[in-house]
Amino acid sequence: MTSLESLAPAIAMLAAIACLIGGGMLIAKRQNTQKGVLMLVMAGVLVGNVVIWTL
Repeated sequence: MTSLESLAPAIAMLAAIACLIGGGMLIAKRQNTQKGVLMLVMAGVLVGNVVIWTL
């Protein structure tokens, strides 16, 4: 693996964690629940991509 190939899953996981936190905060504060749910879905897709990449 090149350095970029090993770095991409780590960056994706950081983005997934940020989306989980941000989406959770939007839902908890009831500011914009639709965007919060979409952020949680995006976090799930990112985690799924990381799982596929590491197989």
